[in-house]
Amino acid sequence: MYPAELVMPRKAELTDYGFEELLTKGQVDDTLKKEGTTLVVINSVCGCSAGTARPGALLAVAHSEKKPDRLTTSFAGFDLEGVAAIREHLLPYPPSSPAIALFKDGQLVHFIERHMIEGRSAQMIAANLADAFEQYC
Repeated sequence: MYPAELVMPRKAELTDYGFEELLTKGQVDDTLKKEGTTLVVINSVCGCSAGTARPGALLAVAHSEKKPDRLTTSFAGFDLEGVAAIREHLLPYPPSSPAIALFKDGQLVHFIERHMIEGRSAQMIAANLADAFEQYC
């Protein structure tokens, strides 16, 4: 588990912009079963989170006409229960952090795994998400 002083500033990069934390299995299950769309960012301390995943998610939300109904996040290696519960909803995909998932009416409709984040710019991640928002939101 990562120390709080390392995690908290990275969490704030999303929560300061309205992303709601999913910390427990109950919160995850209740949120993902809601009607509409939910964006889930599995946050991380790694460089690709700082360089492209978080900024890409923020750019997509800020600049897309269509947006998810709910913006949520949970932190890998810190929010253990929340991340484990989210990963149950991501099966059969293997655990990935960072990762960005879009759910519609409780079903996973779009998923960006770590290997799709690494080596890509924040603008590329944002464009990928904007396309998904256009299709599903």
